[in-house]
Amino acid sequence: MSNRLRHFRQTLTAAALAAALAAPLALTMPGVAAAQERGGTMNIIVQPEPPILVLGLNQQGPTQTVAGKIYQGLLTFSFDLKPQPELAESWEVSPDGKVYTFKLVKNAKWHDGKPFTAHDVVFSTSKFLMETHPRARATFSKCEKIEALDDYTVQFTLKEPFGPFLQAFEVSSAPMMPKHIYEGTDFKANPANATPIGTGPFKFKEWNKGSYIHLVRNDEYWKAGKPYLDDIYFRVIPDAASRAVAVEQGTVQQTQFNDIETFDVPRLKGLPNVEMTTKGYEFFAPLSWIEINTRNKPLDDKRFRQAMMHAIDRKFIRDKIWFGLGRPATGPVNSVTRFHEPNVRKYDYDPKRAEALLEEAGYKKGADGTRAKVRLLVMPYGETWTRLGEYVKQAMKRVGVDVTLETTDAAGWVNRVSNWDYDLSFNFVYQYGDPALGVTRTYVSDNIRKGVMFSNTMGYSNPEVDQLFAQAAQTNKDEERQQLYSAAQKILVEDVPVAWLLEMEFPTFVDKRFKNAVTTAIGVNESYDSVYMVKK
Repeated sequence: MSNRLRHFRQTLTAAALAAALAAPLALTMPGVAAAQERGGTMNIIVQPEPPILVLGLNQQGPTQTVAGKIYQGLLTFSFDLKPQPELAESWEVSPDGKVYTFKLVKNAKWHDGKPFTAHDVVFSTSKFLMETHPRARATFSKCEKIEALDDYTVQFTLKEPFGPFLQAFEVSSAPMMPKHIYEGTDFKANPANATPIGTGPFKFKEWNKGSYIHLVRNDEYWKAGKPYLDDIYFRVIPDAASRAVAVEQGTVQQTQFNDIETFDVPRLKGLPNVEMTTKGYEFFAPLSWIEINTRNKPLDDKRFRQAMMHAIDRKFIRDKIWFGLGRPATGPVNSVTRFHEPNVRKYDYDPKRAEALLEEAGYKKGADGTRAKVRLLVMPYGETWTRLGEYVKQAMKRVGVDVTLETTDAAGWVNRVSNWDYDLSFNFVYQYGDPALGVTRTYVSDNIRKGVMFSNTMGYSNPEVDQLFAQAAQTNKDEERQQLYSAAQKILVEDVPVAWLLEMEFPTFVDKRFKNAVTTAIGVNESYDSVYMVKK
């Protein structure tokens, strides 16, 4: 029997459709109680300004937030990371986990009026993204063939099972690109890149560099009656204090990710005009850590790295530097994602235990009380990370380790970490719903690649871990995958290739008049076709 997973798109009834075309609107779907009105403009902060809006060519965070309203993927994900329909209305997986068949919606159009078909999916996944998108290339290179069975049916046949294959179809991982515009061209130099064309609910209107990006409602959108908003302005506000003031004064109606410094969060939470949520980041599941260059002494000794874990109070970091946002991390897999293993070695805050490990490793205190010296390259992502650097310096000094703080700009930080020119640094990475997509890359030996950021820049190598990650990715049974990932996590937590800090939570502030901003695990990167403004 086929192992079927079918998910059908909710459709508006004829009565609801008629209502959807009127203003104000009222949806009649069960569970939707509030009236949804058409019209209104939403101003959203975007920081930093994205380099381009073609999501197939660039997947930086700000690009995803803006372009997620222009482009779409085949699937999106619920808060508990279950796949949900988007451009694919249903899908099937063969019993051996090697054949995935997607049925597409039949009324989607590109913004220039051309129909969206299976041929666009084949082009996007077998040509465009294979050339431009590192994560998509890693996933779709596992396909033996990608075929359009008809105009609205696409079939992916894998060379071997790949457990997280469905997770690869959300909009930032596999944005659908228009074949009729890009086929046979230099994708990166195509003139159409200046005026992105997707299937999403909002169309590109204008980009005033350094000031704003303006999207307007797609009146030919394939979901009847949507979107509700007239337009969205993404406001570029480089200064953190100015971003907080913009929220207080109501000149912007939404912030996300790192827009607001953590020390401003308690004050903004008290504003009467906004609501704050930390939901909507489950798919990304950001995890922060101290990056450790395990090539350098004394960091090549795991006892020294274990001592670091005991010397640093992660609860203090969460409470006093991140102002309660997030959870102290216990290992390499975020507890909100699949395959997290809680039964790993524990590293409670214990400076005496840290000193004992340093003694055992041979790092005796000198006349000045110093056992060792290391450099810490502070991540240049705002004052919160600077404060974290000051804390780590003080915490390590308590156990006899002298930390020299180093600073650089964003480009310099990427250059130094990716080229292994550091002792310690900070970092946080996204996990993309499955360890095979967002965790493995950091710890396996074949991803030690000089000059490549977000790879195994620590230089950690353990053949047993390599084998466990490889086996887990090639298995499509969750129980077997859990056993393999649990074994890998226990080894990694023992070895401490990085010093895990927090399972991060980002605060999203939304003006109370705007509803449905965060409805899925990709949060503010969603299409916003359901967002509406309550008018009073």
